[in-house]
Formats: sequence, structure tokens, C-alpha cells
Amino acid sequence: MKWVERLNEAIGYMEEHLTDEIDYEQLGRIACCSSYHFQRMFTYMAGIPLSEYIRRRKMSLAAVDLQGSDMKIVDVAEKYGYHSPTAFNRAFQSVHGIAPSAVKSEGVPVKSYPPVSFKITVKGAEEMNYRIETKDSFRIVGVSVPLHKDIEQNFAVIPSKWQEVSENGTLQKLAGMMNMPPMGVLGVSTCNDSEEWRYYIAVASSKESDGFEMYTVPAATWAVFPGEGINESIQELERRIVTEWLPASGYEYGDGPDVEVYINPDPQNAKYEVWIPVVKKQA
Repeated sequence: MKWVERLNEAIGYMEEHLTDEIDYEQLGRIACCSSYHFQRMFTYMAGIPLSEYIRRRKMSLAAVDLQGSDMKIVDVAEKYGYHSPTAFNRAFQSVHGIAPSAVKSEGVPVKSYPPVSFKITVKGAEEMNYRIETKDSFRIVGVSVPLHKDIEQNFAVIPSKWQEVSENGTLQKLAGMMNMPPMGVLGVSTCNDSEEWRYYIAVASSKESDGFEMYTVPAATWAVFPGEGINESIQELERRIVTEWLPASGYEYGDGPDVEVYINPDPQNAKYEVWIPVVKKQA
């Protein structure tokens, strides 16, 4: 599958640039998607955030350098892009559990993390319901927060914003402005490589913005996946979309935001849809 081949080409790029600053946007270009979607795919498929994988690979090689040569610790730190010895020491200990200086002694155990390699095994044990929907652009109004290019850092930002709008009455105001599909409170991640990354909590509306931010979701073809349960289950649905549905679907990521539609936002009995932009794979 070309899709899997491109992911492995991206891994090859990372291996060639472990002593450089790895360009996340270049990883996306190799995989034919945005850097945001690449990070999501990698995390779901490898079971580890991209930034942590890169850190482990660098520290694996750093341990080899410290064991097998007379290189100074400061030189090894510089080699792998750590200009602060303190930052290098922290990263090294987080991976190996010991300080870099300890590795100079013989017989000290360290950890090795080899490069990942992707292959797809389609199990088909559980069905996945979805529909393909082509939709014109639509306007949303709401509030937003900037997102980090390293998506691992956003895991605290987004839940915190949801809690804020739930407690200060913003969510109720937005619900009253909803007047066009998709009907529900929306979580919209605008994370292509040509604009600032932001996460919107919003509704689709043609009404006056009333002090809220506005954004136009571009026209796109969407793969729409329904789900229900506690809100944490949406993460499992997104994982299955990336690891099970997408590789065998005949589609790949399109250039558009990811959209979560919370039809019933009750955290204990949520009903929602996950919308991902897709395009037909090139033959």
C-alpha cells in the first residue's frame, strides 16, 4: 500500500535527520498530509507520541556514542540538538533512568529503541459505521485557543478550554446560536500547514457573531463516523479510524480541519460524530 510506504519513507527521513532539527512539515509532505495529521497517525499507529519517539531514538544513539567513544557529554548533547547540558541530561535520564555520565562506566545497562516500521494488518473484527458526505463551506462561531505544533502539548490545553466554556456560560450561549448543520457543539481543529493552528469550540451559525470568533470551514468531502459513550471513547474511535479504516478505505487525508460534532455533549452519555476530510487515493 502506497500509504504505508509513505509512512515508512517518513521514518527513513527521521532516521537521516536525528542529528538535525526534524521538520514536521516535511514529514507531512512525505506522507501526503499535514504535519498535524501525520502526528495523529503516527501516535495512533505507533502507540507513542512522535516527539517522544524522536527523543527515544536520539537518546538510544546518544548512549551508543557515550559508550563507544571518547566523546564528551557536551559534544554528544550538541550532536543531537541539545544546546543546554541540563536539557540533555533531563532527556537522557527520562529514557535511560541514569545520568549520561554513568554510561561511561562499563556494565551499566541502558535502553535501546530501534526504528519503527509500519505494516498494516486489517483485522475486521468489529464493524465501523460511516458515511461519505460532500459539503459546501460553512461558517462557525465560537471561541478558540492556539495549538502547539507538537500536538502532545495540546492534551492539556483543549480539555481546559472545554471546562472553561462549560463553567462560564459560553457553551449555553453558543447552543442558542446554532441554526445550520452540522447540528451540535463542534470541536474544530484547523491544523493545515498554511495557517495558524487553532482549536475552536463553536457551532455552525449564520447569526451575528455577538462577540464570538468566526471561521469558515472549507468545502470538502468528509468521512463521518458516529459514536456514543463517555467522552473518552471518542479517542478510541479516532484511533480505529486511523489504524483500521483509513488504510483499507481507498481514501487518504484531505486538506481540511478535523471536526468533532457533539450531538449530546453529556460527558457520561455523549453522542457524537467524528468528521475527517478525505480525498480518493491516487491510482
